[in-house]
Amino acid sequence: MDQAGQNPNSGKEGGPSRGSGSSKSSVLLLAGLVVVVSGILAWLMLSRLDRINQQVTHLSTQVQQNNQKMDRVGAQAASALNRATQAEESAQEAATERNQAEQAKAQFQQQAQQAEQQAQQAKQQVQAAQAKAEAAQQKAEQYRQAREAELNSLQQALGQIATTRRTAMGLVMTLGSQSVRFAFDKSTLRPKDKQVLSRIAGILSVLKGYQIYVYGYTDDIGTQAYNLKLSQRRAKAVYDYLIKNGLNPNIMTTKGFGKKDPLVPGSSPKARAINRRVEIGIVDSTIKPLPAQAH
Repeated sequence: MDQAGQNPNSGKEGGPSRGSGSSKSSVLLLAGLVVVVSGILAWLMLSRLDRINQQVTHLSTQVQQNNQKMDRVGAQAASALNRATQAEESAQEAATERNQAEQAKAQFQQQAQQAEQQAQQAKQQVQAAQAKAEAAQQKAEQYRQAREAELNSLQQALGQIATTRRTAMGLVMTLGSQSVRFAFDKSTLRPKDKQVLSRIAGILSVLKGYQIYVYGYTDDIGTQAYNLKLSQRRAKAVYDYLIKNGLNPNIMTTKGFGKKDPLVPGSSPKARAINRRVEIGIVDSTIKPLPAQAH
């Protein structure tokens, strides 16, 4: 009875043991599956992580490239901005230079107009001066011709009284022994001499614009100092008589030359009588006076 009772228990105990081994296999299988799945999952995760890392690396490279591009673009933009700034400054300078050029052009045109006006005025002044000079020259020529005709007439009139000759300055009358005769060492006028001087004064009194010079001379006898005073007295005697007969003393001058400048050479009585003389110079007052030497 004791064995019979053990067999059932033994059979019962044998059943659970087989079930327990099956469970362990299942667990092991499940654990293996879990490991496999976990490995697969791990591999998948690693693969994904690797792809993600590759993507990240790729993205990082792109970001770096983009940053480099942005740097280049920024540099290009800065360069373009710098060029634009320089272009703007150049444009402003060009505009300033253009304005200055326009102002200079306007100023030059104004100066050119003023220069042209001045040139026209100068031309007009030159023409006026030329016309004035021509008129003055014509007037001077007319005056010269009138004076020339007057001197010709005067020479003819005075030539009937005493020897009268033309000079570059006018006329010279020689009052020698045939018209006014001075005795030796004398300065007095004879009545006949006064008549001659009265006729001369009548002719000269109507003249306008002339100066009259009275020069006295002597012969060669005596010293030059004595004869100089004698010649001055002879010139003064003629001068006084002409003034007495109406000539203006303001237009008359006297001077003695003594025995200098004889009219004829020699020491004969005839030569000495001719050299004892007075000469009257008649000169236009607009011309310089006759030189001290009468001829």
